[in-house]
Amino acid sequence: MGTALVVVAVGVLLCFFGIRSVNLALLASGFAVGYLAGDALGESTGTALLVGGITAVLVWLVVSLVFRFAAVVVGLVAGAVIGAKLWSALATDGTSAVLGLVLVAAVAVASATLAEKYRRRALLWLTVLGGASVILTGLALLWPSTLGFLRRPDEGAEQVLLLVVWLAVAAAGWVVQRRLFRKQLGLPPREPATV
Repeated sequence: MGTALVVVAVGVLLCFFGIRSVNLALLASGFAVGYLAGDALGESTGTALLVGGITAVLVWLVVSLVFRFAAVVVGLVAGAVIGAKLWSALATDGTSAVLGLVLVAAVAVASATLAEKYRRRALLWLTVLGGASVILTGLALLWPSTLGFLRRPDEGAEQVLLLVVWLAVAAAGWVVQRRLFRKQLGLPPREPATV
């Protein structure tokens, strides 16, 4: 149960506060991609947590060395998280693992490109989608009998439901981040309501 709460907490940080701090987004995205990769490969929860922690530190250290590329790296790692969730949502038992790796890599590279070109706006979308995917995985770990489909859905209705729930959580994160972090997003301050 504690493991699942850690996964949910990392997802909440990334989904609802990711644009606030590049360091926070890097650590959360690094953890998420490491954890989801371990989980997708069928590792135990403890091993997936360990891989997530190591990946978080490694991603943060690499970006610290080349900080001016931080947005690209956040985009790359958050994109890998999104690709991993898409893979877990769409793959079936007979689907090739190579196809999954290609999907994750393609989404990661596309996300890095978007982060380079559109910076803040792309990072907002990437952090909410990546964070929402981690939240859903954590919830599936907390209540596997009820919400297990959020981690590995069966074909059909469960896949569709997972995608709908994923987009709904991401939309909530988008609204929260746009309201809380207008300055970081380069948006004008909200006008006070006149009565």
